[in-house]
Formats: sequence, C-alpha cells, structure tokens
Amino acid sequence: MKTRVLSGLIMVPLLAILYFGGYWLFAACVLIGIMGVREFYKGFENMGVKPNFAIACVSAAGLYAIQLVGGRYEWYMLWIFASVLLSLLYLFNIQHRKLEDAMATVTGIFYVVFFSFHVTLVEQTGIYSNMVWLIVITAFGTDVMAYFSGYCLGRHKLCPNISPKKTIEGSIGGILGSIILSGLFGWFFMSDVFIHCLVIGLLGGIVSQFGDLTASIFKRKMGIKDYGNLIPGHGGILDRFDSVLFTGPMVYYYIVLVMGYGL
Repeated sequence: MKTRVLSGLIMVPLLAILYFGGYWLFAACVLIGIMGVREFYKGFENMGVKPNFAIACVSAAGLYAIQLVGGRYEWYMLWIFASVLLSLLYLFNIQHRKLEDAMATVTGIFYVVFFSFHVTLVEQTGIYSNMVWLIVITAFGTDVMAYFSGYCLGRHKLCPNISPKKTIEGSIGGILGSIILSGLFGWFFMSDVFIHCLVIGLLGGIVSQFGDLTASIFKRKMGIKDYGNLIPGHGGILDRFDSVLFTGPMVYYYIVLVMGYGL
C-alpha cells in the first residue's frame, strides 16, 4: 500500500497540466496515447501477436492534426476509414502476418488513441471546458475510494475471475466517492451545473470501473500482470489511465447529448 500511495502522490503535480490546459493538455494526451498504445501492443506481442506500432503512430498524428486545424465531422469519418484501411493493408504481407495482427492494431488505435483523445475534446466545449476535471475526478476518485473501501470493508468478491481483489463493497465505495468528489467540484467551481456534476459522478463511478475491469481482462488474456513498470506501484501508463479511457468519452458525450453542447 505504501508504494502505491507514494506513487499516487508523485503524480499529483501532473494535475498542473489540467490547470494550464491548452497545448499542455494536448501534448500530454498525444504522449499518453502513443506510450499507452505501445504498452498495449507489447501485451499482444507476449501472446505472439504482432500489431503495427508505426500505423498507430501515423493514425494518432492524423487524429490530432485534424483537431489542430479544426477539421469538420467528415474529416473524422475519413480518419476512421483510413485507420481501419491501414490496419487491414498490414495483412498484405500475407506470409508473415496473421488476422490477429491487424485486429490488434486497429483495437489499440481505437481503445487507446481514440478514447484518450476525448479528453482534449472536453476541454474544447467552451463554457463546459472545466468539466475536463471531472474525467480525472471520476476516474482517480473512484479508484482511490474503491481501493480503501475494499481494503477496510471488502467481503464479497465483485468479479473474481477478472480481478480477484476487487469487492462489491469497494465498488460501491468507489461510486459514492466519485459522486461526492464530483459534487464538491460542481458546488465550488460549476454551481450552475451542479446536478449534472452529480450525475456525471454517478456515471463516472460506474464507467471507470468498467474501464479498469476491461484492462484487467486484456492483461489476463495477454498473460501479463501490468502493462509496464514506468510508475512504481501502478505499472505502466495504461495501468494508471485505463479508467480515463472510459470516463473521457463518457463526459464528452454527456456534455454533447444531455447538456446540449453544439446542438
């Protein structure tokens, strides 16, 4: 526990990136996307599958380039087409490539690069840009509260075949923690959308755990314990940001579809 807590404290200064936002956050998302997809592919390589990291890098560069120039909806559709096409063209070296190589390539692009990309989209929602904090609050808040709730009160296993240490009590504690922390954020910093912050806290507390469990499923199938060892006590980039991959899109689409941004 001590190593985990100390590593968490070391990461606190990274919140400065959220505070300054703009190109700092943009660059951080690019870096996390590239490093994360590399870790993800290494997990597949452990299974004998060989996804193409170069294609993922080209795809990530194209996605963020579209955002930089303020590309329209059609440009993002083109990006989806191009990313899938490049992944499938990878199979043309048919004697040395398997179907799994292409499928792993495209999965990494969307699961890591595209999902994390939504963090920058939230920051560009004008009057709702401060809700980018809720991505981190719901993801990390749920993780921390679920950990301590499970440690102190955990009795009943949540998904023993996926993550043996997670408990139902920890899961509930994580959701409640997310709601409380999101509510406090809304009360002090976005009082005009306080109710929405509470709802996002509830949804984020649930969705972030789906993200964590999904990452655990991948790791179990890949036969690895952690995606990397970059962060002591936490593993790699994906081990720390797996929940953000799910809460980022959730917050963005909530803002667009429920709060009516851009409609």
